[in-house]
Amino acid sequence: MPRFAANLSWLFTELDFPGRFQAAARAGFEAVEFLFPYDYTPEAVARWQRDAGVQTVLFNLPPGEWANGERGLAAQPGREQDFAASVELALLHARALGVKRLHAMAGLTDPDLPHSLQRHVYIQNLRQACRRLAPSGIELLIEPINPSDMPHYFLTHVSQALEIIAEVGEPNLRLQFDAYHVHRVGDDVGATFAVAQPQVAHIQIAGSPGRNEPDTGTLDYRMLFAQIDAAGFEGWIGCEYRPAADTVVGLHWRERLTAR
Repeated sequence: MPRFAANLSWLFTELDFPGRFQAAARAGFEAVEFLFPYDYTPEAVARWQRDAGVQTVLFNLPPGEWANGERGLAAQPGREQDFAASVELALLHARALGVKRLHAMAGLTDPDLPHSLQRHVYIQNLRQACRRLAPSGIELLIEPINPSDMPHYFLTHVSQALEIIAEVGEPNLRLQFDAYHVHRVGDDVGATFAVAQPQVAHIQIAGSPGRNEPDTGTLDYRMLFAQIDAAGFEGWIGCEYRPAADTVVGLHWRERLTAR
């Protein structure tokens, strides 16, 4: 049976961020994830999750200057020190929240730089970050993102991510498998999951192509959830979608898509 985590950056946005933890718990979620916790102290976020009785299972490393268009630092030559600092800040929050998985965004391609240089920096940064996080029992995740939602993102296909993971060669570098992004780049989601499954540590979902509830669009989640169960996947499935209307009203998909 899939275990769903509410993405608090996308769900319950009618509430302020602290209030979303309790809202997720009331809606039956035992776990949450979100993009970034860095506007708040680790102690505050830990208190909100504790009071709500949920666990936080994933968030992202600081992505650079998001408001100025940066979408991650891991594959950005010249920003190695900034990336290392982002690992330290994320580790501080992860320890306070008991989080064991962090997502490192690669950032955008730079047309003025050779792709090979960005790839080299990406691999070196990921390797060093994994070694820094390993003593705390934390896995570092990478996630392909489709270019329609995030133009010029460095990592777009699961096949690329698997090559990077193999080259980095650290056991705590794993794949964040977002079914929506896989579908949006035109790959077969079920076949791609079957190949990637040994490296998949976390899954995210949304209806495709609209990125609303998973029971909207053309991506067959009933079949995918059955495949995930059959594979023995024991991780969390993050609900990273944009509710079409009220968050709670839209949650009926959980029963409909997982009913036997």
